[in-house]
Amino acid sequence: MPPLPTLDNYHEVFTVSKLNYCTKVLLEQTMPLLWVRGEVSNLKQYHSGHWYFSLKDANAQVRCVMFRHKNQYLDWQPKDGLQVEVRALVTLYESRGDFQLNVETIRRAGLGKLFEAFEQLKTRLEQAGLFNPERKKILPIFPQQIGIITSPSTAALRDTLSTLQRRMPMLPVIIYPSPVQGADAAKSIVASIKIASKRADCDVLILCRGGGSIEDLWSFNEEIVAQAIAACKIPIITGIGHETDFTIADFVADKRAPTPTGAAELASQDSAELLRSLITLLQRLQRVIVQHLERCMQKTDGFGHRLIHPGERIHNQRIHLQHLQERLINNWAYYIEKRNWKLSELNQFLTLATPKIAPLLEQQNEFAQRLHFASSRFLETRRVSLLHNQAQLAHLNPQSVLERGYSITYSTDGKVIRNSKLINPGDKIQVKFAKGKAYAEVTEIKNR
Repeated sequence: MPPLPTLDNYHEVFTVSKLNYCTKVLLEQTMPLLWVRGEVSNLKQYHSGHWYFSLKDANAQVRCVMFRHKNQYLDWQPKDGLQVEVRALVTLYESRGDFQLNVETIRRAGLGKLFEAFEQLKTRLEQAGLFNPERKKILPIFPQQIGIITSPSTAALRDTLSTLQRRMPMLPVIIYPSPVQGADAAKSIVASIKIASKRADCDVLILCRGGGSIEDLWSFNEEIVAQAIAACKIPIITGIGHETDFTIADFVADKRAPTPTGAAELASQDSAELLRSLITLLQRLQRVIVQHLERCMQKTDGFGHRLIHPGERIHNQRIHLQHLQERLINNWAYYIEKRNWKLSELNQFLTLATPKIAPLLEQQNEFAQRLHFASSRFLETRRVSLLHNQAQLAHLNPQSVLERGYSITYSTDGKVIRNSKLINPGDKIQVKFAKGKAYAEVTEIKNR
């Protein structure tokens, strides 16, 4: 690690790496952690989770980095153009020589008392049930009259009126003038809401103003305004600030629009679109009516074609009955003839199927004699074979061999001795004869 430069070695020629390192150490040791306020610009979020952005004001900007292990605990997402305050360490990125801030934490600008009051009121009203969707009123589809609560001198009113004029020119509008910024703005907004609710001249109310800082919009974060909106008998649409601006009034209102223009669009129908829909429905109705008339005319023609004089109908029915009578007679005659042929066929088959008993009895006797002869011959053949097998078994019987004077010699463990090599002098043996056994001791062995 190279040493920091001193007055003794200021004539030394520095490398770029050493210069950047010394500058980095000097900045980090002399500048403490501090809060910096500015507008977020060029925010980039990499796959690693790190954030890179710039903080700028009207005259300058500075690069910032917030690493993943620090930004993962934030419960909100910074965006370009957002005013924030960061607590950061002033340092230098040595590889590129970029002066930057290593951000430890970040908060929205003005997070102090105003934002804390905002969060506390939001939590309290949410717990009280003012944000519940069940308590919010449904907007009328075709309002007869619309009320607007805002300052008469704001661009938000002009945008709202121009949108209503474009979408529904014949829709009456009542303006309840009220300041939307300043110390008494909240009380004035509450008074206007109560007047509109009491008079009940309108079907829907629009509460709107243009964009601004949290301080500019604070009158819409007052609890008295939230309570007045919740108590109002008329549905209220809020169009306060820009799309990214949220106030307590937005959460309590029956409907929130991102801008005053959006609030006017939610409160009114597009007359041009309605006209196109009516024309389409009219055309569909005309087609349905024409198709129905055509079907009726076609059905009438069919009824007229089927209409016949009663005398002619009776004559036709008489001819039809005669035709049915002829068919019945012909079918019945054919059925009787078919049954007679079937009966003759069965009689002929029965005659041919009568059995001849005498030849069958003779054939039965012949089969009985052949069976008796075959069984006798089979038994004789089996008897001769049995005698032959019996003689062979008697010839092979070991007892018969012993009867002819032979004997069988066993060792003491019961094994048959077939060779003199299997015993030695002095061994005990046993000899089996045709009748009885003898036990002996080997004294001599020959013919080994």
